[in-house]
Amino acid sequence: MPTANAPPETLTLDRLATPIGTALLVTDEEGVLRAFNWTEYEPGMRAWIGRHYPKATLVEGRAPPPVRGPFEAYFKGQADALETVPWKASGTAFQLQVWEALCSIPAGETLSYAGLARRIGRPTAVRAVGHANGANPVAVVVPCHRVIGTDGSLTGYGGSLPRKRWLLDHEGAAYRDKQAA
Repeated sequence: MPTANAPPETLTLDRLATPIGTALLVTDEEGVLRAFNWTEYEPGMRAWIGRHYPKATLVEGRAPPPVRGPFEAYFKGQADALETVPWKASGTAFQLQVWEALCSIPAGETLSYAGLARRIGRPTAVRAVGHANGANPVAVVVPCHRVIGTDGSLTGYGGSLPRKRWLLDHEGAAYRDKQAA
């Protein structure tokens, strides 16, 4: 689904209460998710939107049912609900390749950064894969939280490691939690 078509003219910002904080859902006029983040990262998300969609007007409103509904279902326990969310992302060709590959990691499973690099046919690009993973503008839908260290441990997540832990536990994914050890 990721494309770099004509930029949207209007973006709608919806706020969704979840068990791990208020989520920010940004959709375009076609009802496609363009950005996702958490309220404490709103200033950074707004700056990102300004860089990637400089002519778009951001208005408060409600995300359409094909976006909001799956998020509600996901946070109520349906781990695979987000697979139906339409999304588009603004990024480089390499980032888009990484983000598409992230979508091939099913709910309840994880993959290492090295495994993700191999999956896209770039086994030596582990660092670049990590940077692309961290630049993902539609987190949770493009499941960057499912990427873990080669040793199975939790590693960086822009939304915070406690959130990553919660998301993986919510999906029933196995990982090695150094903090619990």
